[in-house]
Formats: sequence, structure tokens, C-alpha cells
Amino acid sequence: MTPDQYCKEKLNASHSNFAMAFIFLSNKKRKAMNALYAFCREVDDIADECKEYEIGKNKLDWWRVEIQRLFDNNPQHPVTKALLPHIKNYQLNQEYFIEILDGMEMDLNFNRYESFKQLQLYCYRVASVVGIMSAKIFGYKNVQTNKYAHNLGIALQLTNIMRDIGEDARRDRIYVPLDQLKTLNISENEILALTKNEKFIDLINHLSLQAKGFYLEAIRQLPKEDKWSQLPGLIMANIYYILLHEIKQNTPENIVNIKTLLPPSRKFFIALGTIFGVRWIK
Repeated sequence: MTPDQYCKEKLNASHSNFAMAFIFLSNKKRKAMNALYAFCREVDDIADECKEYEIGKNKLDWWRVEIQRLFDNNPQHPVTKALLPHIKNYQLNQEYFIEILDGMEMDLNFNRYESFKQLQLYCYRVASVVGIMSAKIFGYKNVQTNKYAHNLGIALQLTNIMRDIGEDARRDRIYVPLDQLKTLNISENEILALTKNEKFIDLINHLSLQAKGFYLEAIRQLPKEDKWSQLPGLIMANIYYILLHEIKQNTPENIVNIKTLLPPSRKFFIALGTIFGVRWIK
């Protein structure tokens, strides 16, 4: 199996919402995005699966060394071997990869976030940085597009937090900032017990409104001259925005017990709609 095949298998196995957007890329850009996604998947699995801090920390430290090897032109892992030809082509700086690893280390260090400022740093590292690198791969003319990618990354991550609130609670993990829970008069125990009352509905509405603000800001900041080149990102934005709507419309029982997903046929319809200028984010 070649490094590119390894990365493609990683994407296919995940059934990710991102896969639909990648099919509209050129072969070269698709390989770059597959490799970037595979890297994120590798290190995210460490944060999700390692219950012992030292094991997780050692694995992330290995990846820090591997990223250095990548930029020294001597990668060892299939993912970094696949990334190698794209580093210079798309100006993917080493600091971006370190930021992602720092974000994954936050998952090892924290299972609670005191404030939205702290959560936003986490979202920046694990999602916005990926968005900025993706925007570089897609191509742009106006550096303002980086601000679009930054805000879109926050929006996508907040949507993931809503979707996974039940799954995270079962792992004793709460991403909703504690100061926001306090404002809504919701205790940590109510989240962990997945108490489905009116306050839970208020929480979902609050998170949905917060995420929507970042989607709208992202779209506002995308320069007109880069809308076509950033089409894959816009496809992801529309898919996730509709996913956000589906989560909000779902019952509390389903939100905490069943992962809200969109079928491939619907994602394909959304992708086609995006190509023809349909705007769901408004």
C-alpha cells in the first residue's frame, strides 16, 4: 500500500463529511487533502482513545518528532510521506502541524473548559488551523480568505461539539464552557447524566445560535474573487450548517443517544446546490 492509498483508506473508513467536498478537487489537491485529513485523524485518535495521559503524551511527542522529520525531508510514517510533496507546493508551515498537536494535547490535559475563550483556543488549534491549511491547498488570491477559514473552522468544531454532546458526556468530557452552563443554570452533573429537560433544549438553542454566528461571519469574510477556488470549503460549510439545523430540530433523546448524520445522497445534493450557488447559510 502506498502512502497515498493509506491516506485514502483513512478517509474512506471515517465516512467523514469532508469526503464529499474532496471529490470536486483536482487529483493533486485531493491527494494533499487526503494526507492532511489522515494526519488529523491519526492524532485525533490518540486524544480520543488514550485513557492514560502518559501514553497519549508519548504518542503525540512521537508525532512532534515526526513532523520535524517531515520538514527535514525524512518522514517515516505513511501519512507524512504522503504529505511531503505538498508541504512546499501549498506553503504548509511546520507551525500549523504543531498547533494541531497542541490542540490534541489539550484534550489530554482538559475534560472541562472554564470559558469560551479557552474553548476557542482549542477550536482554533484543532479546526481553524486545518481550515487555513485547507484554504491554502484549495488556493486563494486574497489573504482575507484566511479569516474566513479561521471562522469556518470554529463553526465546524462547535457543530461537532453539539453533535457529540452525549458521546462526550459518556466519556466524562464536557466541551460546553462551564461559565456558559452557569449562565443557563445547568450543572455539570446534568450534562453527565444527560438530563433531557427544558434547560437542555435551551443549551442546544444557545450552542446553535453561537455556531451560526461563526458561519455567518465566515461567509461575510470570504472575498468574492476566492469563492470559486474555495468551493470545497463552502460545500463543507453548507453540509455542516444543515447538520447543525438537523441537530437543533432533533429530539433531546436522539441528540444524546444517536449521532446525527446526513446520508450520502443528501450530502451530494448539498454539494450540487453549492456549485450552482444555493446559499443555505443565511
